Amino acid sequence: MERSAERELEILRAIGEGVPLTQRALAERLGVALGLTNLYLKRLAKKGYIKIAEFRKKPAARKRLRYVLTPTGIREKTRLTYEHVAYALNLYRRTRQTLREELHRFPESGLKRVALHGTDEAAELAYLTLKEAGLEPVAVFGTRGGGQFIGLPVRAVTELVPEEYDAVIVATFDRPEPQRAELMRLGVAPDKILTLRRLERAHGDGPAA
Repeated sequence: MERSAERELEILRAIGEGVPLTQRALAERLGVALGLTNLYLKRLAKKGYIKIAEFRKKPAARKRLRYVLTPTGIREKTRLTYEHVAYALNLYRRTRQTLREELHRFPESGLKRVALHGTDEAAELAYLTLKEAGLEPVAVFGTRGGGQFIGLPVRAVTELVPEEYDAVIVATFDRPEPQRAELMRLGVAPDKILTLRRLERAHGDGPAA
């Protein structure tokens, strides 16, 4: 599912909740700039999915905008929701299968020290797949340290010592290249870096012992 479609679905969901909504609040919810949020709203209105109405609580008050889903918008929200669910299920299925294939030989070869780089939904999926393979992550890293994930402290990725791990899984459904490049800058060998999106190693036949 394309990012623009995901954002349109999130906007339609937010408007469908029926709670008064400002563009600024919507931009924060989407995690995008205010100007981009405005463009999305205009595009949805042009498609006939939402109506934008002006109102004032008091005669002297600054005008405010109200967003309402149209019947067409409700149908589109349903369609996008179904598409999103189907996409997510397919993504999870493919990711788990690929990771299973990558990890099945780890116990046989004695490789056990696996670290996760990430703490979101993708990391949860990677953790479950590791458990199925009889493995437990021994460390969790994030862009910044702090908090816990699966019972382990989340450490800043800059603290990672490459020699301590047989493999590092970049746990993200987005493009893994930035995290992969960062790990390589920290000294992690390319053949020790696994990604969920496409588990192709740059060199070698497997993680180094």
